[in-house]
Amino acid sequence: MRIFTAALATETNTFSPICIDKRAFEASLYAPPGSHPETPTLCTAPITVGRQVTAEKGWELIEGTAAWADPAGLVNRHTYESLRDEILDQLRAALPVNAVVLGLHGAMVADGYEDTEGDLLTRIRELIGPEVLLCAELDPHSHLTGKRIAAADFFVFFKEFPHTDFVDRAKDLWRIAVDTLEGRVKPVMSVFDCRMIDVFPTSREPMRSFVDKLMEIERDDTDVLSLSVVHGFMAGDVPEMGTKMIAVTDGNREKGQALARDLGLELFAKRGTFRMPELDERQAVAEAIAATAGPVVIADMWDNPGGGTAGDATVVLEELLANGVTDAAVGTIWDPMAVQICMAAGEGAEIPLRFGAKSAPGTGNPIDGTVTVISLVRNAEMRFGESFAPFGDAAHIWHRGIDIILNSTRAQSFDPSLFSVMGIDPRSKKILVVKSTNHFFASFSKIASKILYCSAGTPYPNNPAKTPYRRVRRDIWPMVTDPFAAERGAA
Repeated sequence: MRIFTAALATETNTFSPICIDKRAFEASLYAPPGSHPETPTLCTAPITVGRQVTAEKGWELIEGTAAWADPAGLVNRHTYESLRDEILDQLRAALPVNAVVLGLHGAMVADGYEDTEGDLLTRIRELIGPEVLLCAELDPHSHLTGKRIAAADFFVFFKEFPHTDFVDRAKDLWRIAVDTLEGRVKPVMSVFDCRMIDVFPTSREPMRSFVDKLMEIERDDTDVLSLSVVHGFMAGDVPEMGTKMIAVTDGNREKGQALARDLGLELFAKRGTFRMPELDERQAVAEAIAATAGPVVIADMWDNPGGGTAGDATVVLEELLANGVTDAAVGTIWDPMAVQICMAAGEGAEIPLRFGAKSAPGTGNPIDGTVTVISLVRNAEMRFGESFAPFGDAAHIWHRGIDIILNSTRAQSFDPSLFSVMGIDPRSKKILVVKSTNHFFASFSKIASKILYCSAGTPYPNNPAKTPYRRVRRDIWPMVTDPFAAERGAA
């Protein structure tokens, strides 16, 4: 067997002021054939898992380019087209192949392309023909479009949020692919439109039990090859945004359709109960101060670079300063210019500095003051599961009793090593402020005495009922109360 694999991924917040070009991919991951690291990144696990699987089978794995950019706004048109064509040219040179196995995200939007993954998959299908297997692993914060469904044989999405399972789901993807290529199964994909958009953290109920149920069905029902919830991505203003349910069965489309519908309606019935309880910045800081033990983790959940924001909001930091808090650390505030100034000044320097809140309205005010440069790290990285996430050249500064990490490559706060690599002991602090919606939970929950989810400022469109969409359909909850009402009335 000859199998081609590649990855092309980012998550596009169409409301973000930060555009993505080739440099953004190079800063996060740009790996032409032969240069992909041994450890997988979020959307490249099909490559590293594929190496293991094909080696065991004695098959040939032909690796194309792997490219990932940290989430932001619109992708530059030439950047997308050049990366797409690079992969297509590599596939064209590899033909004939028995299968194409991809790592994608599912929420990329480029200038001129509302559905980049649909565009890529369709072009691949045109190259390989109708009989060659085409499948992909994707992030659930994506848009499942009709164009993608028509092009691919099946998809597997991460089940967990935080996305701790991207390697396990890549193994599922390859298991189904191998069984298909060896003639044991014939995967068919059934999709149900849940007509909603919500946030589905699996670190709490009711989503925890729902995902456990999906995995139990997969274990117990031999007809069911894979079940996935496509959460949707509410910051993507595209026509097919929304939550979907996928059932991949072994040739039993009717069973898959019924199962996807039943599970999708079960999910819909719980709408509005999934999100974490959210506090404003005053409540969050007050609760953190009142706590008897630390560290208390305040998640600045909507200034999340993992959702495409700048990660430079200062709203929570301003509240800490206003309350005279000193036993705290903030990780991170994105400000490449401030990092350059600190790098020039050197460790130990005491300098006047303005930092933060430069990207957009609703992110607070720039912080002005005299700071001490404590430590400087070139090309800093933090752990993320089995891999590492870069946050660029970084500066640890001290301002009015608070330790602050300034970074030059936007990245959400995945792991406490974010602080320790900069010389800050996260366990020693009363308060830790992180920039993440929920990915932080997997690692920070191991050291936190308490976790507070804070909705501060307006850096991210987190209320779909009020977001000024231009392209999103309006017949989904919470834009309407019950999008299935007419069907129930007709029945």
